[in-house]
Amino acid sequence: MKLLILLLLTICSLTGTVAAQDQKQIGDLKAMVETERAFARAAAEKGTRDAFAAFIADDGILFRPGPVVGKKWLSENPLPASTTHPLLAWQPAFAFVSNAGDLGYTTGPWQYKKDIKDAKAAAFGNFMTVWKKQADGSWKFALDLGISNPEPQVPTPLWQPPGQTGQEKFKKAVQQIERSGLLEVERRFSQTSAELGARQSFLLYAAKDVRLFRDDHQPFVGKMAAADALAMVTTDWTWTPSFAGVSISGDLGYSYGLYELREKTGVLVEKGNYARVWKKVLGDWKLVVDVANPLPPEAKKN
Repeated sequence: MKLLILLLLTICSLTGTVAAQDQKQIGDLKAMVETERAFARAAAEKGTRDAFAAFIADDGILFRPGPVVGKKWLSENPLPASTTHPLLAWQPAFAFVSNAGDLGYTTGPWQYKKDIKDAKAAAFGNFMTVWKKQADGSWKFALDLGISNPEPQVPTPLWQPPGQTGQEKFKKAVQQIERSGLLEVERRFSQTSAELGARQSFLLYAAKDVRLFRDDHQPFVGKMAAADALAMVTTDWTWTPSFAGVSISGDLGYSYGLYELREKTGVLVEKGNYARVWKKVLGDWKLVVDVANPLPPEAKKN
């Protein structure tokens, strides 16, 4: 009897610990999403440039057109005087945080008006933003990259907080080892793509709920939808990773670099920036977000 009681008490204790961890992660997730929404409100009220300067991390990356330290670039490249008030508006539709609650990402639709008074937007697209929790507990974004696409035919549902995350208590990872491991996965992924083709390599490395972002298309959500979209890629798709970062818990990471599409003859068809988010699934890194943004023609030669 005493053994049974002890077992029940142990189970109750573990259940309580898991529930507390789950609520903490939901709290972290909500705080990150609210920061994203505050970021969007600041863009409407103060202007996009000021909003980006306020919400980017000190080492955060923007693509202008290549990767640059955003805060430094913004201060060195002021906007010229204008009589209009352009508006970049967006909203989060999906969000996720690491087990440690220190790293996360958001995705969702954006639209651009040449002037805030305009009745109709001039451009549409989708964004992916990687967020890091700072030493003071606030969230700042570490990377932002998106695509342009046609005007959506139906509104994208707003993000809603989950009842539970299903994530577990974490152990602190050795981040340098995890970063090195993620970069190696990136390199193997590129090599596999060169050998087997875009679709087959994607099937091997992507998670079931992966999101694929490509210019001129609405996001492809789900492994098969994304892989079928890549079946149209008849050129060799390869890339060179520049950086990888991981969470304290070692279960969520992100990367960025340059990709190329080349004909079988070696002729360069397209070159651009990519950004990805990776998640550990049963101990292996799996791709959950893939964003590709082509460089403008004049920048391809650099």
